[in-house]
Amino acid sequence: QVRLVESGGGSVQAGGSLRLSCAAAGSRYDYYCMAWFRQAPGKQREGVASIANRPRIPSYADSVKGRFTISLDTAKNTLYLEMNSLKPDDTATYYCAARVPCYTSRFGSPRDDDYWGQGTQVTVSS
Repeated sequence: QVRLVESGGGSVQAGGSLRLSCAAAGSRYDYYCMAWFRQAPGKQREGVASIANRPRIPSYADSVKGRFTISLDTAKNTLYLEMNSLKPDDTATYYCAARVPCYTSRFGSPRDDDYWGQGTQVTVSS
């Protein structure tokens, strides 16, 4: 079992920055991957970025490349998403997800046995 708790959301103006955190607790695994998804009102949940503990190679959606950075601190069991140059289109509820076992950084589509956090709201005003 894995418990995920997101934090760091908020409201910013376009061009601003936010850093999201996702603290993981529970069972420990040798190979796992984690991801950030987001869902705006009336839209489907979409993958934003993902990373695995091995190999620790980040993967990004085209819409956030060059603006967002995903990182994983295995000592703190915490996943981060640094978001810069935010746009109004980035407004959404952001969710942290984890998959175990997992041997690739490309998280792909959600699966039934993935673990999810409760979400944190990000609002970007123009």
